[in-house]
Amino acid sequence: MSQHVTVIAEAGVNHNGSLETALALVDAAAVAGADIVKFQTFKAEALAAASAPKAVYQARETGGEQSQLDMLRALELPADHHHELARACEATGIEFLSTAFDSESLKFLVGEMGIRRIKIPSGELTNAPLVLEAARSGLPMILSTGMATLGDVEAALGVVAFGMIGGNEAPCAAAFEAAYASQQGRDALRDRVTVLHCTTDYPTPPEAVNMNAMATMGRAFGVQTGYSDHTAGLAIPVLAVGQGATLIEKHFTLDCGMPGPDHKASLEPEDLASMIAMIREAQVALGSSVKAPGEAERKNIIVARKSLVAAQPIAAGDVFTEDNLTVKRPGDGRAPMDFWSLLGTPAGRAYDIDEAVE
Repeated sequence: MSQHVTVIAEAGVNHNGSLETALALVDAAAVAGADIVKFQTFKAEALAAASAPKAVYQARETGGEQSQLDMLRALELPADHHHELARACEATGIEFLSTAFDSESLKFLVGEMGIRRIKIPSGELTNAPLVLEAARSGLPMILSTGMATLGDVEAALGVVAFGMIGGNEAPCAAAFEAAYASQQGRDALRDRVTVLHCTTDYPTPPEAVNMNAMATMGRAFGVQTGYSDHTAGLAIPVLAVGQGATLIEKHFTLDCGMPGPDHKASLEPEDLASMIAMIREAQVALGSSVKAPGEAERKNIIVARKSLVAAQPIAAGDVFTEDNLTVKRPGDGRAPMDFWSLLGTPAGRAYDIDEAVE
């Protein structure tokens, strides 16, 4: 039985600061069949300095006049909106999740909102103090790895292992490495961490995806792997499922034409539903690793395969030859693999033409 692929519908900041829009995003994610709808939680002043520039894609979509800090201020979700969204998620049967970008936001999500797992975004992967605080929460963790090298990911996993196993020594590089190398640390990572392959470019062109790196991380770290997608279409997340992803994250919006930094790199609800349907189909199609005829195939074995039959009338005692033996459907008789072993042996009885040979 293939493993269920968890789908996170990434609403992110596509609410544009509107609770009404955010609630509509919850409904759209639930209708589309996502397991989780995820937002972003941050204090703008804790996330970016006044001098921080916008990313190229942010400037392209929102203009260059507004600073990144001002853009972020307009996209903050206040605490009461979080509670409204969590209630809406409970009512629609979808899990509420939000990504914390600072310590205060993480404490709020874990302590007050009671989130069931923690997502570390790509930009925070090297933020060791925040990663350690998240690991010490005891919750399962998802780590996005956009912009990261294999060494960056290993370093972050060392911090996570240290936090998860409750290392008593002071946090430091040596302590992180020791936790990562320990059996207890490796067990914690295997059981409670999913690492997402990701390319931090909006939208990501297919040639920049490098999907094979996902399996590389799985082999290197012995953890569950998934894929956080920023491509424009539906195909690449489905490819990721075929490559072993256990979790898919995809940005979505109510309308790609809305103003804001992420809308154009997001799916609209109808396409989100199509992507999830394709993922579910791919998930079922993966099946097991056993190569054997399935239930659907067994009924066709007799019809499609062949048996050894008499190519001409054969009398009892006649020797089987290449001239009087042939192979024809149906496949309910002696297997054609026995063709050569029968040659030169006497027939135990007479056979009519096309009669299955015993």
